[in-house]
Amino acid sequence: MYIDLLNKIKNAEAAEKYFLKTKYSKMDNAVVEILARYGFVKSFEVKGKSYKKVIELELDMKRPIRGVKFLSKPSLRKYAGYEEFRRVKSGHGLLVVTTSKGVMSGDEAKKEKVGGQLLFQVW
Repeated sequence: MYIDLLNKIKNAEAAEKYFLKTKYSKMDNAVVEILARYGFVKSFEVKGKSYKKVIELELDMKRPIRGVKFLSKPSLRKYAGYEEFRRVKSGHGLLVVTTSKGVMSGDEAKKEKVGGQLLFQVW
């Protein structure tokens, strides 16, 4: 799940590790793509076949993840329309949302004019 992925990334950066391997899932892959696009992850690669797939990440120490706030959890899911999306840490952070068009950042969702489930904020 993406919660474990974000905690692994944050812990690896705290331990000054530059590379990280984690199990593959479609959700984790979508989250890593967004993090790479916004500079929180330097690069990533999916390796393996079928049930043995892993995601290998190269972390960017120039822009580490300083904090994460999980907005939805399995027991209480939070939804919002695109008009309600706010900037995170005055534009220095990132809001990640899952919509009917897939997992995307809050800015991308605003441009596409789609709302959805709020996943997390990262800065």
